Amino acid sequence: MKLSARNVLKGTVVEISKGAVTSHVRLDVGGNMVTSSITNEAVADLGLKKGMTAYAVIKASDVMVAVD
Repeated sequence: MKLSARNVLKGTVVEISKGAVTSHVRLDVGGNMVTSSITNEAVADLGLKKGMTAYAVIKASDVMVAVD
């Protein structure tokens, strides 16, 4: 797999919450949770299942940082 995105995080699918059109997929990435909102069709096409390895691919033109 070749991607232009530089942020690829390997994780484990811990939860898939399906809605009417989209699903929220939660990945455990080294003890941190990353949640992605993707279509139900994408979940099916990727064959996503709880417990399998998957990658969070993050591509953004802006990243914001905040502090208290």
